Amino acid sequence: MKEAILVINAGSSSIKFSVFFNEEGELNLQSRGQIDGIGVSPKFIVKDDSNKILESKEWMNEKAINHEFLLKFLIDWLNQNLKGAKVKVAGHRVVHGGSDFTKSVLVTDEIIFKLEKLIPLAPLHQPHNLAAIKALKKVYPDLAQIACFDTSFHTTNPDVLRHFFIPRELEKEGVKKYGFHGLSYEYIANTLKESYPDIANKKVVIAHLGSGSSMCVINKGFSVFTSMGLTALEGLPMGTRPGNLDSGVILYLMREKKMTADQIESFLYKKSGLLGLSEISNDMRVLEESSDPKAKETIEAFSWRICQMVGSLAATVGGIDALVFTAGIGENSSTLRALVCEKLAWIGLKIDEKLNQTKGTICINTEESKVKVLVIPTNEELMIAKHSLEVLE
Repeated sequence: MKEAILVINAGSSSIKFSVFFNEEGELNLQSRGQIDGIGVSPKFIVKDDSNKILESKEWMNEKAINHEFLLKFLIDWLNQNLKGAKVKVAGHRVVHGGSDFTKSVLVTDEIIFKLEKLIPLAPLHQPHNLAAIKALKKVYPDLAQIACFDTSFHTTNPDVLRHFFIPRELEKEGVKKYGFHGLSYEYIANTLKESYPDIANKKVVIAHLGSGSSMCVINKGFSVFTSMGLTALEGLPMGTRPGNLDSGVILYLMREKKMTADQIESFLYKKSGLLGLSEISNDMRVLEESSDPKAKETIEAFSWRICQMVGSLAATVGGIDALVFTAGIGENSSTLRALVCEKLAWIGLKIDEKLNQTKGTICINTEESKVKVLVIPTNEELMIAKHSLEVLE
């Protein structure tokens, strides 16, 4: 019987999932889907690996239908429709692993307890990741569940680069840099080893640009430094998050605008970033199509922040041999890539305009460029599936 690995990425009102078959040690995508509208009118949709809809179902005005019901429905449906295969394990994306979790782990009650203590470090993500784990544990108590962490890849960052310049007693409480998007960076590092071995062990800056954006520099395949910190707020501007921000802005909001902690949290996570500066949208595609000058200025400002981060990361390792663009914006916005690379011409980086318009995994630099420039679509789900199998074995 084929083994199926279910990969889950749970949010507040949605559950994204994908299913991989383990076929003679090789993981192949079988299907993927999403459950939206949890708490209002849940909708279930699943597609095969060619994007053909296999099933679609909606529960109208069923506010009482919760994660437990929907996850049981999902696994029951999969076990009945996987061509004889059964779900062997569920791998979960868990945003924060703190200092204790340096690799993926089999979920137990003790693990859940430890991960709940990290909720203050990722209040908008961690609770929903854990809610799915606990719900699945209730309806399928014998199903193995694996927690895969977005922070683990960055545990190779030297301690000296993890400090905030604040009193050290706070660091004892866990207030330090961790970094995120680690599953994505790990996939890129592995892809470089397989497809670009000539640069895999060199100094590579990776730009994970999407609704959540960050950057990381790897040297000899290991993470050395990354732009995100204690939370997923630090670093680059994002769809609705501001990235690096003068701390005085928070004091201004508290004193002059009389904003509460909850209001400031909403301001930082939901009302800033590309959306806040453009006053139009958090979607790069919308901004690129807009004729509003604010949209153009927002894209230009974003490209400058990326270039500044490239300089910072390259300085950390003493140079740069390659620049990789990945994630939704990084993979699909040739406009942003062109703006960034144009500003980096001073380091001898130059891209081919025609190659830059090409989709998929590709090298887009010119032959004379001193820095290799790659576009590599990421695959965090595959990494979760791989780690889930590794933990079981």
